Amino acid sequence: MKFGYTIIYVNSVADALVFYEKAFGFKSRFLHESGEYGELDTGATALAFASLGLAEANFGEAYLPVNAEAAAPGIELAFVTDDVPAAYQNAIDCGASPIRGPVEKPWGQIVAYVRSIEGTLIELCSPMGS
Repeated sequence: MKFGYTIIYVNSVADALVFYEKAFGFKSRFLHESGEYGELDTGATALAFASLGLAEANFGEAYLPVNAEAAAPGIELAFVTDDVPAAYQNAIDCGASPIRGPVEKPWGQIVAYVRSIEGTLIELCSPMGS
C-alpha cells in the first residue's frame, strides 16, 4: 500500500486551486470540466480538492466540512520551504489567515502556521536537519 493523495472538500474547487497556486506556489495539474474535482502538482503525492456536493454524493451521510469560520481542524498539511518567513508572508498576502509566525523549534526547524481560504490548517516549515 502507498499513500495516494489527500482530498480537501471545498465550496469552489477552482478557487482553491488558484489560491494554493498563488499562496504556496503549487501548479494546477488537473481540473475536471465539471469543476467538481481538481489536483495540484505537489510531488509524489497529490493534493486534491473536491466539491462539497461530491462529498455528499460519496459519503451518503453527514460529514463536517472544513470551515474558515470554525475552529481549526485537528489535522494539518505541511509544506516544506527553505524560506519560511517569506512563504508565511506570501500566504498571508494571498488571503491566508495568520495563526503563528515563524519560530525555531527545539530541534532546529523553522515553523509557521496559517489557515487557507477554506479553513485548512497549513504548516510552513524548513526541511528537517537544515
